Amino acid sequence: MCGIFGNFCFDPGNLTEAALLNIAGAIRHRGPDAVGVAVDARAALGNTRLSILDLSAASNQPMYSDDGNIVLVQNGEIYNFIELREELSRAGHRFDTTGDTEVLLRAFEAWGPNFVTRLNGMFAIAVQDRQAETMWLFRDRLGVKPLYYHGTPETGQLWFGSEIKVLLAAGVPAQPDMDALAQYLALNYIPQPATAFEDIRHLPPANMAEITPVGITLTPYWDLVDVTPDPGMVKADAEKELYDLLDDATRVRMRSDAKFGAFLSGGLDSSSVVGLMSAYQDTPVHTFSIGFDDPRFDETRFARMAADRFGTDHQVQIMQADTVSLWPRFIWHVDQPHGDVSFMPMDQVSALAKQDVKMVLTGDGGDELFAGYDKYADFFPGGGTGHLGDDWEDDFVRRAGLLQDDEPATLLTGNLHAAFHDVDPYRALSRQIQRAGHQDSINRVLYAETTTLLPGNNLVKPDRMAMANSLEVRSPFLDYRMAEFAFRMPGHLKLTGGETKAIYKSAMRDLLGDELTYRKKQMFTVPVGEWFRQVLAHYCREILLDGRLGARGIVSEKTVTGMLQAHIAGEANYTRQLRALISLEIWFRLFIDRDPQMLALAQAAPHRGDRP
Repeated sequence: MCGIFGNFCFDPGNLTEAALLNIAGAIRHRGPDAVGVAVDARAALGNTRLSILDLSAASNQPMYSDDGNIVLVQNGEIYNFIELREELSRAGHRFDTTGDTEVLLRAFEAWGPNFVTRLNGMFAIAVQDRQAETMWLFRDRLGVKPLYYHGTPETGQLWFGSEIKVLLAAGVPAQPDMDALAQYLALNYIPQPATAFEDIRHLPPANMAEITPVGITLTPYWDLVDVTPDPGMVKADAEKELYDLLDDATRVRMRSDAKFGAFLSGGLDSSSVVGLMSAYQDTPVHTFSIGFDDPRFDETRFARMAADRFGTDHQVQIMQADTVSLWPRFIWHVDQPHGDVSFMPMDQVSALAKQDVKMVLTGDGGDELFAGYDKYADFFPGGGTGHLGDDWEDDFVRRAGLLQDDEPATLLTGNLHAAFHDVDPYRALSRQIQRAGHQDSINRVLYAETTTLLPGNNLVKPDRMAMANSLEVRSPFLDYRMAEFAFRMPGHLKLTGGETKAIYKSAMRDLLGDELTYRKKQMFTVPVGEWFRQVLAHYCREILLDGRLGARGIVSEKTVTGMLQAHIAGEANYTRQLRALISLEIWFRLFIDRDPQMLALAQAAPHRGDRP
């Protein structure tokens, strides 16, 4: 787990090693253990390292081929590196380290750019072939690891990095992209490849970019839509394959030379992962969870139940309302506005875990693959699809969106109003539903959310907030084999009788017991809507109504005032809209205004909170 960055000069340049090292400072939190750069007239590659495999300096990056022609950096972990190393050794390749990065180098030498199809892992990789004057960028299949880029032959050079802050540090201008912000207010996140910044793009998951002096070519190397559904799959076979796949995906993600543990919310996914982990080690698994004083949002009782069942060494932290003072820190680390405030407890539980371990396993991804959210059961009542009308896809997208009814017309103004209404801001999600036409209706929705919501929001959260604390996260559900299996499985098995995650629950029942398996799901979020009516009412007014948001000419301050007043009075629930607007305004102050006070708040350490 690391951060990577660098550039490619379409015309030979004169970038210095000192300049690269200065840029590295923007993402040093991703890799505090070592930093390295490689520079020539055509390109530069850099890495900030968080050592998890082969903790010695021998695995520092960049790595070079024996003749110095191939240079490679990576961010991530390759879980099948042992098997690949054995295969490459049999073919005559020599290894000087025990880590996974050298395996990538030798694999590229052996198989060329298509080596990426052999990898099981989470990764963003950059490879330079100096003789061919070519660079390749690769991103993992499901988009676990981020990779941003800016530049064309017309601009003279291309910059890339694990976070947008790298590009800004390199001098890329920070200009808001109104179309991306319209998509944000439609979906509550910005779908890839767009970003909140003009001319900065996110390399799509499962893509490679080939960069030469002539230009840039993006090519997908894997596509989840190519999975052929098996409508005849029966329940017993599905249960066994699901369990076996999750078990093996968990096993290979426990390969580490650094101390590790797990996030344990008490939900089905994290409890399953911890249960499977406990079978592979003799000592107690280190587990960590975050809680709230409000019982409607607090899951610590169930986390403790799972910890007792599997004999873990468990730690809990309670999050308080004053933690939202760290809202700027959250936005700073994710580079973009996000309406999901569960980024903040993720930051806190990461800080808690970092005191004891360097890597954790998580349950991320299970809800999108196996229909774990209530919105799926609500949209497909009883697990049925016979009620769907001709425009059901559009209906799902808009019901799941952020702004509802006439809110876009009354709230948005100026260029943002135009962007929202001139081009369909829901298109990223709706197009993916349409794209999976060979799947049943349930799986079409899940495919769209797996390829849009997951990399656009739900995987940003663990990557950015854990890396803000120099902590690595791994999720067995994000094994590509698990994703392929999930879309071979018929959708009706996932919502049988209207039960969310029906097949998953029956597969894990013996491992978890009935109470953990069939407990009511709680969202991993913050009771911020209640806090807005009480201790944070002043905070809302300070951020939203001091004149700065209204002066941007993109939202109506009168409408925002009305929404806030109605929310505080309990006449309406505008929690989602208000928190999205707060995130948007904080983003503007941090990245566009460069407001000194907000930037100072963004550098604050995570609040330690209270342990019960």
